[in-house]
Amino acid sequence: MTFAVVRIRGTVNLKPDIKKTLNLLNLTRVNHCVVLDESPSVKGMLQVAKDYITWGEIEKGTLSKLIKSRGRLSGDKQLNDAYLKSATSFDSVDKLSDAIINKRFLYKEIPSVKPIFRLSPPKKGFEGIKRSFVNKGALGYRGKEINKLLERML
Repeated sequence: MTFAVVRIRGTVNLKPDIKKTLNLLNLTRVNHCVVLDESPSVKGMLQVAKDYITWGEIEKGTLSKLIKSRGRLSGDKQLNDAYLKSATSFDSVDKLSDAIINKRFLYKEIPSVKPIFRLSPPKKGFEGIKRSFVNKGALGYRGKEINKLLERML
């Protein structure tokens, strides 16, 4: 499984161990998103920071849209098919996203790519940033529903 992780809450009154975990996940600011492969260490970090982030399984179409619209190279240049063709073995964003979903390639392995996606706040807002997703809030694990949230944030 490939997870999309979005930071929802800020840094006020943040415990040091949670702050360290968020830094290790590259989630230094609100509305930043990272794409991670499932592993025991990643799952542990997600559980530590669950009161400040939301995550779920990202689908191929949503990942393609995310890379096309918000993928950035160093120097704030847009990540496009021409750069992918010259720097990697993939000739399109769709093939890259398929390889990421099937765990054949990591997004951060693209040369000079920024490992985060800077997103806008979601249209119609978050459900509530102090409650978990199962309690009608926005925090914690949300499964396939992360794709709807990402669509609202693009």
